[in-house]
Amino acid sequence: MLRLRAEAPPGALVLRPVLEGGEAHPSGFEGRPGQVLDLHPRLRWVGADGASNAPQWEAVGAACIRAAGEATRVAIDARGLPDAVAVALGAGAVLRAWRFEALKSRRTPGPRRLSLLVDDPDRAAPHWARAKAGVEGALLARELVAEPANRLHPREFARRLKALESEGLEVEVLKPAQLRKLGAGGLLAVGQGAAEGPRMVILRWKGRFAAPPVAFVGKGICFDTGGISIKPAAGMEKMRGDMAGAAACAGAMLALARRNSPCPAVAVLALAENATSGHAYRPGDVLTMLSGRSVEIIDTDAEGRLVLADALHYAATRYKPQAILDLATLTGSVVTALGHHRAGLYGNEAALGAAVAAAGEAVGERLWPLPIGQAHRRDLDSPIADLRQCAPAGPMLPDACHAAAFLREFVGLLPWAHLDIAGVSEEAGAEGLAPRHAPTGFGARLLDALVERHFEDPHRV
Repeated sequence: MLRLRAEAPPGALVLRPVLEGGEAHPSGFEGRPGQVLDLHPRLRWVGADGASNAPQWEAVGAACIRAAGEATRVAIDARGLPDAVAVALGAGAVLRAWRFEALKSRRTPGPRRLSLLVDDPDRAAPHWARAKAGVEGALLARELVAEPANRLHPREFARRLKALESEGLEVEVLKPAQLRKLGAGGLLAVGQGAAEGPRMVILRWKGRFAAPPVAFVGKGICFDTGGISIKPAAGMEKMRGDMAGAAACAGAMLALARRNSPCPAVAVLALAENATSGHAYRPGDVLTMLSGRSVEIIDTDAEGRLVLADALHYAATRYKPQAILDLATLTGSVVTALGHHRAGLYGNEAALGAAVAAAGEAVGERLWPLPIGQAHRRDLDSPIADLRQCAPAGPMLPDACHAAAFLREFVGLLPWAHLDIAGVSEEAGAEGLAPRHAPTGFGARLLDALVERHFEDPHRV
């Protein structure tokens, strides 16, 4: 991970963030973000001009790792900077230095041992401990998302989540027979075409005060073929990451446990593989959901909202949380609307939506509010069931809004927010906090920050 030091260890490449280079600097170095100046073989300056908040300083930390190249021992010199700035540099560096190497025969060249040089390591240590919990949660999410589907099917995903009991979380795994007894028709239908049946995994953190928990709900589609409404072959390999919402929720729960959050929390994760087979569910089928409502299937590739609907109802009725948030790589239309810059934010309460958006800004995981109009709900009216899962296909279909309208039907009157993270679960650029095309872990640190900023005062409950 990262060590706090007062001096650079022997042999380390030292990277110094610099706000400006000065007009007279012979190299032309001006301190622009990402600009690098080699001063001698073991010292480089990295531009940090304009950095003024934690996400911007994290971006500077990531730039330091890029500037390190193939150096294995790296020290970032934050001496003379405030502890909060130093910690943000360290967080950005750790996030950028991460690599998924479990399946490689050779390690990727680059930093392996990171040091953060600060004026007083003992004084900075508590600040780093807080940031480290969120970083570790994000890295757990990345590790899960990076795994291919032949290694992370629903049973194996549940097994790995069960291992979080060692962190102080309570973990319950509901298998297909238990889901059938409950009547979780959405989750069961989506998973019935696959060799490995679906699971619902519940992670609980008791916290330190008596209050209803904050509930996280995650879409955990370990692989999505589209089912009978099969996807095109081009790009389908990326559908191993269709469980990024569940991974982010698991990462957030790890962060709460690692920093011993006083707030009770629960995560309900719906895990399945949407496969094609003679047992797969079909367009035109009518499912009876866990809530008892009937749903007409229009498109088997709109499976995420089905598994989320059962998980939302389960979380809402079993735990009666003070707020409920779901995360999902849910729709392509949100990527059309927002690209890879922000996730879509929907909800039924302005105050919760504002709090979620503020938490996202604080950690650099930005959101953009989108509407659920009356027409979006009317489009889901069905002639043969209580509602349709999505609207029939058509040009310029606002499917992200239809999906949110569908999900809202399963949360009752609870404060609820839905984050469609389809466009931000993978790093699209070369200068982000994750390597290009790698999982970002988007949502894990956001949820952790939301709980800290909005739910950890027992007097507000």
